[in-house]
Amino acid sequence: MTSLSVEMLAADAVEPITSAGNAQLGVAVLAGIAVIVLLITKFKMHAFLALTIGSLALGSFAGAAPAKTIASFTAGLGSTVAGVGVLIALGAILGKLLADSGGADQIVDTILAKASRRSMPWAMVLIASIIGLPLFFEVGIVLLIPVVLLVAKRGNFSLMRIGIPALAGLSVMHGLIPPHPGPLVAIDALGANLGVTLALGVLVAIPTVIIAGPLFSRYAARWVDIKAPEKMIPQRPSEDLDRRPSFGATLATILLPVVLMLVKALVDIVVDDPEQGLQKVTDVIGSPLIALLAAVIVGMFTLGRAAGFSKGRLSTTVEKSLAPIAGVLLIVGAGGGFKQTLIDAGVGQMILDLSKDWSIPALLLGWLIAVAIRLATGSATVATISAAGLVAPLAADMSTSHAALLVLAVGAGSLFFSHVNDAGFWLVKEYFGMSVGQTVKTWSVMETIISVVSLAFILLLSLVL
Repeated sequence: MTSLSVEMLAADAVEPITSAGNAQLGVAVLAGIAVIVLLITKFKMHAFLALTIGSLALGSFAGAAPAKTIASFTAGLGSTVAGVGVLIALGAILGKLLADSGGADQIVDTILAKASRRSMPWAMVLIASIIGLPLFFEVGIVLLIPVVLLVAKRGNFSLMRIGIPALAGLSVMHGLIPPHPGPLVAIDALGANLGVTLALGVLVAIPTVIIAGPLFSRYAARWVDIKAPEKMIPQRPSEDLDRRPSFGATLATILLPVVLMLVKALVDIVVDDPEQGLQKVTDVIGSPLIALLAAVIVGMFTLGRAAGFSKGRLSTTVEKSLAPIAGVLLIVGAGGGFKQTLIDAGVGQMILDLSKDWSIPALLLGWLIAVAIRLATGSATVATISAAGLVAPLAADMSTSHAALLVLAVGAGSLFFSHVNDAGFWLVKEYFGMSVGQTVKTWSVMETIISVVSLAFILLLSLVL
């Protein structure tokens, strides 16, 4: 991560770009967010442009000089892309290798072959969680929903009984577990330890995904009892692959970056001596860049070559994986620019000043801010990035474990109640053939359960650690 670049930016931003009081800053924040919401929802503007314009509006409402606002926005955009841009690209390459080689199908087919009818919802949540580790949420949905529809059709299941566990697995990974963009940016902004955050994130994710997935799907299936829509059930194309990678090799490739990062975290805790040789090695191999790069290189052999890909096809796969993430990179970067504009305007210090008079724990405050931005903008990533920027001052004196828990609290808040301003809402609605009301009763409620339940476990961990 580029924690150094973030620290340099923070040092540069000691002097706020405006001398506005707390009241004016509060109005400026609300106005800036309102501009973003209005542009995204009313005028259907791309989130990158909306965030850019919203950042400029925030600076103007706060009374900052335009040149200073522009400098803050561009500095934040640059540092965010520098911190997570390469990681997002590597994640996209790994996801594309997984899909094109048939590795994803191999995992799905293997688990489904071993699952009984009663255990099928649990199998779906397991598949989604594994597949969701290296993939963006939208990619995971596109990859998994056809499988969900086929399983529901062939097994004569209620669509919600199979679909909700799969969606829960993907959503929890997206909101809480690095290397997904939101958690990575929050770790960077709050100066948290990635390995510790990953370990605690997994601890929180397991019970959360069980409650919001297989358990909640029983009720969701009663509230919205629908079958898989015929027009959306995929007709699988003829395979152009001679062979597929094995289940073991595929699973090992997906889990490689997670294992490397967890090993680094474990060595950091046990050894705790930066000059020790073992810790120096694990600090390198457990860094997100090297861990994901290793998984991509290994994946070229265990996935690509195992599926019979030529060197030319491997190159084409990598090339095709990068084009779709341009929009993601720009939105994440602009979110970082908006975050830095908030920080440089002094909003973080304002939150810190105000929170001293509130008896609200820092973890709950981070969650509430992320909830507000999520409800307003519809984007979990934007909510995570912006909320992390706002509560960054609160993390300054925190222990390693509590800084990691603050990252998770912000991530949990960013998942709260997806509704009509969220692209994921419409994606789920269309794929499952539901009405807006049915989507709210199932998908939106599931997202809210994930957010609230994960917060409860985060608060419990904060009492123990």
